[in-house]
Amino acid sequence: MSLLQTIESGRNQKPRRVMLYGVHGIGKSTFGAMAPQPVFIQTEDGLGNLDAARFPLAESFDDVMAAVMALYSEAHDFQTVVVDSADWLEQLIWKEVIRRRPTTDRGRDITSIEDYGFAKGYTYALEPWREVLDGLNALRNERGMMVILIAHAKIERFENPETDAYDRYSPRLNKHASALIQEWCDEVLFATYKVHTKQTEEGFDKTRTRGIGTGDRIIRTTERPAHMAKNRMSLPEEMPLDFRVYAEHLGQTA
Repeated sequence: MSLLQTIESGRNQKPRRVMLYGVHGIGKSTFGAMAPQPVFIQTEDGLGNLDAARFPLAESFDDVMAAVMALYSEAHDFQTVVVDSADWLEQLIWKEVIRRRPTTDRGRDITSIEDYGFAKGYTYALEPWREVLDGLNALRNERGMMVILIAHAKIERFENPETDAYDRYSPRLNKHASALIQEWCDEVLFATYKVHTKQTEEGFDKTRTRGIGTGDRIIRTTERPAHMAKNRMSLPEEMPLDFRVYAEHLGQTA
């Protein structure tokens, strides 16, 4: 068979790889629990009020990889794996880096990811991150499982080369790991509350701008100055924070 005969056409039918990040307590785990037949790999103890299948709380990087391997090698009916959360997983990865590299090149003992100096520790952390993503890829490609990564949000200073620097929301991860995961994911979705602003006159030609929250929980799907996001589908820029609404779009491209 020639190489040209191996060319494929049509849309990719593989399950999605999604990172959902957002502000505290908005319902990110609930979004994951609404996915088809989910099972949680929990790295933080925050699922107490959620009726969902879960592995025991992971206390090490090996615990996380053991859960991934069990889903890969053993018989089960789960269709979605939810990692909750990626930023707590990062803490376990940093501990794993220190376990693998307990001393610096000069023999000094390591007690923190910062001790390697010059951001080396965060670069070393990309190796176990890739091991996790490779394992999740195997679940997606060979076991047909959707992957959802849950993460908290942080406000960071973004140095835009085309404008002055400004603040924006991003996943609460080291920038190297965040870039790796964002590239790997099909969708990076930002969960937040819908907010309107209202200006009121205060006299003496002064105005005051107030934020007014409606309580509506929404997903932002496209990058804007206020937040980082992306999608590989033609998703609306704003959707309700509801997996069922997101799933309506999967049949168009999945």
